[in-house]
Parts: sequence; structure tokens; C-alpha cells
Amino acid sequence: MIRKTTFLLFGILLLFLACNRSIKNIGNSSPKADATTGATKKSSLHYDKEKHLKNLKQITFGGDNAEAYWSFDDKSLVFQVSNEAWGTTCDQIFMIDREHPQTKNKIPQLISTGRGRTTCSYFLPGDSTILYASTHLADKACPLVPEKRADGKYVWPIYSSFDIFVSDLKGNIRKQLTQTDGYDAEATVSPKGDKIVFTSMRTGDLELFTMNLDGSDIKQVTFDLGYDGGAFFSPDGKKLIFRASRPQTDDEVRVYKELLNEGLVMPIHMELYICNVDGTGLKRITDLGGANWSPFFHPSGQKILFSSNHASEKGFPFNLFMINLDGSGLEQITYDGIFDAFPVFSNNGKWIVFSSNRNNGGTSETNLFLGEWID
Repeated sequence: MIRKTTFLLFGILLLFLACNRSIKNIGNSSPKADATTGATKKSSLHYDKEKHLKNLKQITFGGDNAEAYWSFDDKSLVFQVSNEAWGTTCDQIFMIDREHPQTKNKIPQLISTGRGRTTCSYFLPGDSTILYASTHLADKACPLVPEKRADGKYVWPIYSSFDIFVSDLKGNIRKQLTQTDGYDAEATVSPKGDKIVFTSMRTGDLELFTMNLDGSDIKQVTFDLGYDGGAFFSPDGKKLIFRASRPQTDDEVRVYKELLNEGLVMPIHMELYICNVDGTGLKRITDLGGANWSPFFHPSGQKILFSSNHASEKGFPFNLFMINLDGSGLEQITYDGIFDAFPVFSNNGKWIVFSSNRNNGGTSETNLFLGEWID
């Protein structure tokens, strides 16, 4: 999926300009209130207002760790990492065991090829293979990151060299699922183990598609102009939740198309949408402003967890929120001073994993945190 790194860099820049003191407070185990959120900490990991989280622990240490997704048996997690200490200058896919996660002195098992840039790994049924998107067929080197634009627009790159692959757990690619020109990425698997949803540029716009596990029977789900991505299935496999940036005015449409022609999108304004797997019943469930993204279904199938900066005056922090499917009952879940995102429930609904800047000692490191969920 489009990476959180650019969100983080954007937030860090604003932080240094407007609130440098908050960075120094990250990782402080004293009970002082965070200058940005107003929440105090129970420990170096856990804020006192985070009532839905229990026994929170850090499971990665160092680098940029994000988008951790569960095996069907809830014993393992695959995730993407950029960590020069591990020899990864841009995102690669690694795997850890839930009961015996990473230690500070041990590098987890590499699943991807180590070439190109990867994103969005996800276990397939049986837990012996995963799928992920990679640019390695185009170039073994990391693709270039867009230079800072003269017009000041904050943008994400949409690499046309991304395709979706299936790999075994030893890093051997077993199959290539997409072969069309243009961006194919952000793939996730239904909990029912029968479908994949992904984002593709194959129609000239960034739309959602579904396919069978073998890459067959590709069907388009969304059709409206704008970026549709980061989709996940509901627990019963019948619905999709996703983020979308939908230009409305003539000027917004013009800017969106111009950027897309350059292989870029501008993700400052995103809201959450829900639909049936075939695309029917489409509706927007947030109207909060700002960037609302990385949604995931609550185990009940009746609520959504997501990351948002809608309550932030300076563009940060990003925290986790929960909302009902009809857009009611908005509730803040985390209270970090910089960045929390990518909440993912285990299949049994007992655990939650997410990415955060908490406890990073004032650095820009983003790590994975695992806790028990309390309703």
C-alpha cells in the first residue's frame, strides 16, 4: 500500500517547524501530559486514555516498520521494512512470529527478493505463501523518490513498475498475478480465503479490482474519478472498506489528472468509503476533513478502525479512531503525539497490531506494537 513514510516525513517536518518540544517527549516514561494530545502515559508505550488496549508491547526495534498483517492461524506477521542496518534501503518484506518477535540484535526472516521496492504483503490461505507487490522486474534498485516540487505540492509516487506476486516463505516467487502496464499493488485477501482486492491503473485511473487467488476473474469494483486504495474485506468477506481521494471541483479534477500523468497523487484529503465486494451499495462513511486512511474492520464487522489527522491543527498527530459503519459514534482510540496508523486485528479478534512513533527515543523510527483488544 502507499507507504506511511511520506505522511511521517510530512508530519516530522511540521513538527520541527511548530512543535519541536513534542519530539523530545516521545519515549519519556514520566506521567507528564503529551504536549500535542494532552494524554499522559501509563508507561513508555501506553497512554492512559487508550482504554481499548491492554498488555501493549513493542515487537520491532529500529528503522521504518509498517503494514503488519496476520497469518490465518494468527501465529505470524508479515510486514514491510526500510532499515539500512538490515541492508534494506527501501521497503522489503519480512516475517516474525507473534510469540517470539524481533529482538534488537536479530534480523527477522526476509521474504521478498531484496530487489526493487515492495509493499503490501498478505498471507494466503494455508499460511505457506504470501502475496506482495514489487518493482523488482523493472529494476533491482530502489525506484527514485520524487524530488521536492517547486509548487510545494505534497505528493505520493505511484510506481508503474509495481506488480503483484506470490512467494513462499523462503523468498521463492511462485507466481506473478498481474502483468498489465501501470500500477498494480495494495492487495489484501478476504478472510474467507477466496478473493483478493487490489488497486490498479489499468483503466487509466486508480480503481479497486477483485480477482481470484490465482489471478483469474478480474472484476472492477470502483469507477469514480480519484484515488481508491488501501482496501480490506469485512470479516464475512461481503464488504470492502477503503480510502479515497475524490476531486470535486474543476480545479481539483485538473490537478488530480496532471499529477496522475506524472505518476503522482496528492493524499492530503482522503475519506473512507464502504461498498459490497461487487461495488454496489457504495457510500462514504466519513466526512471529517484531513487525511483519513488505513481503515480496518472491527471483528464485529460493525465498526471501522482507521488513522486520521482530522483533529490536528498542524497536520499531525495521526491517531487511531473508531467509527460505526453509518458514520456515527466516532471514538478516539490512541493518543500518540506524532503518528499511529495501520491498525490490524488478528483473525480471532483478540489482538491488534499497529505502527507508531511512540517510544522511539526522539528519532524518526516507526515500529510495530502488539496488544490485546478490549471492547
